Amino acid sequence: MCGIWALFGSDDCLSVQCLSAMKIAHRGPDAFRFENVNGYTNCCFGFHRLAVVDQLFGMQPIRVKKYPYLWLCYNGEIYNHKKMQHHFEFEYQTKVDGEIILHLYDKGGIEQTVCMLDGVFAFILLDTANKKVFLGRDTYGVRPLFKAMTEDGFLAVCSEAKGLVNLKHSTTPFLKVEPFLPGHYEVLDLKPNGKVASVEMVKYHHCRDEPLHALYDNVEKLFPGFELETVKNNLRILFDNAIKKRLMTDRRIGCLLSGGLDSSLVAATLLKQLKEAQVQYPLQTFAIGMEDSTDLLAARKVANHIGSEHHEVLFNSEEGIQVLDEVIFSLETYDITTVRASVGMYLVSKYIRKNTDSVVIFSGEGSDELTQGYIYFHKAPSPEKAEEESERLLKELYLFDVLRADRTTAAHGLELRVPFLDHRFSSYYLSLPPDMRTPKVGESMHDENCLLLFNVFGIFTAIPLFSCQNGIEKHLLRETFEDSNLIPKDILWRPKEAFSDGITSVKNSWFRILQEYVEHQVDDTMMATAAQKFPFNTPKTKEGYYYRQIFERHYPGRADWLTHYWMPKWINATDPSARTLAHYKSAAKA
Repeated sequence: MCGIWALFGSDDCLSVQCLSAMKIAHRGPDAFRFENVNGYTNCCFGFHRLAVVDQLFGMQPIRVKKYPYLWLCYNGEIYNHKKMQHHFEFEYQTKVDGEIILHLYDKGGIEQTVCMLDGVFAFILLDTANKKVFLGRDTYGVRPLFKAMTEDGFLAVCSEAKGLVNLKHSTTPFLKVEPFLPGHYEVLDLKPNGKVASVEMVKYHHCRDEPLHALYDNVEKLFPGFELETVKNNLRILFDNAIKKRLMTDRRIGCLLSGGLDSSLVAATLLKQLKEAQVQYPLQTFAIGMEDSTDLLAARKVANHIGSEHHEVLFNSEEGIQVLDEVIFSLETYDITTVRASVGMYLVSKYIRKNTDSVVIFSGEGSDELTQGYIYFHKAPSPEKAEEESERLLKELYLFDVLRADRTTAAHGLELRVPFLDHRFSSYYLSLPPDMRTPKVGESMHDENCLLLFNVFGIFTAIPLFSCQNGIEKHLLRETFEDSNLIPKDILWRPKEAFSDGITSVKNSWFRILQEYVEHQVDDTMMATAAQKFPFNTPKTKEGYYYRQIFERHYPGRADWLTHYWMPKWINATDPSARTLAHYKSAAKA
């Protein structure tokens, strides 16, 4: 995880423009560099480094003797770089995983390069010999990238939008900044005056498609067909491999652990893989919550089961509310559910940075979108409609959960790794018949399991029993690990907790705390004029209005970064919290 920044064709003083690059210094606390491009006095790169791989030769922009005309600035991890190096017999000059981008580009051009990268990435590649600039971003947008480009060819690129909004250019008083789309690369011509012209924007990968690099990986052979035992076996193979390849680092590994299904499976598999790799330090796991939080209780049980060095971070409602301004500034969004869910992740990341030496942090992000984990999937009219919704959510991850995960950790100089969004694992899961992936009742979903959840957590209203009686989300994923003993059975079958509310007590949820607070910050008069003040994405609730005010203070006129609010489908919802859904309410009454 690093911060990348570049300008092409700037007509303002570079020493002044470069001040904007300091806005993303948090992404790379270990080292920093500016470098002008030879022969182009108005082009430069900026780089903030978090040293995770090759601490000696890992500074950027990366340049190697064999290709003196190539300049690379990238943020990410390329997990198959050694495999590609050995297969094509490339001669490396460094141990940096990103060097593979230079060799692949020289061998086969930009399209083959991006298709062969197994990992997460955002990059700027400059070829001064052929007068080209290339931008690229991974399939799900796990690593962020923003760009600004004017009609006269000034181009600015950065990991976060905050590094671009204050740039100056003679032709416009307001520089339009927008996210670079995941799963795409762009080709631009570099003109003699340092300015650029866009040639083409190409979508190179769809999440359903098996990636090209699968031809060269060393995953054991998968079994054909869609028999349940075959599918479960294949999923276990691919999930193990997704964790294993992500062990690539010279820094200490930790794991976020909420006690939910996804983070628990990641933590348990990660600890197993670390032992097999004979890593000498214990795995640190991290949970956050308020007193009597269901997540804290569940995470503690998982940590005891797997034997991790477990850390519990406690916070109160005042601390959560006080950090909202910082969180929204870091996120660069005002989406309601993203802000809510980010507070806990921001605070636990702050704790990790201050109190431990864990830097590379694993997490369960992406699973809900991939495996149809949200409660509203129970309302899907058909398996095919559920499949469409799952793919839509994956396509929009860069606006919501992936954005949250990146910004809250990067704000504190941590690198997040998300194995559920592994290319091989996710493409295989999406290739399965739609009816295999929907919520359903199985042999393990009987009353005994539901009662066991009560006995563990002690607060019966915290667990939506409706799921037990009418099917449970992510049934296939749960069934896949049924006999593994990776995590306790009651955790394996623990239904989805309400959005961001597991960190608090059901008696006074984070949702309710926020509603009570904003009631005193936003009055009815303000809501009555909301459409006039915020004509785009007009907030419909006082909480939404409050977040939008904070956002506009930091990023005035940038509301279009969020195309729409995250909202559950197939129901008449006015708020994204699961606590407002009839499905969840029926559980609380049980």
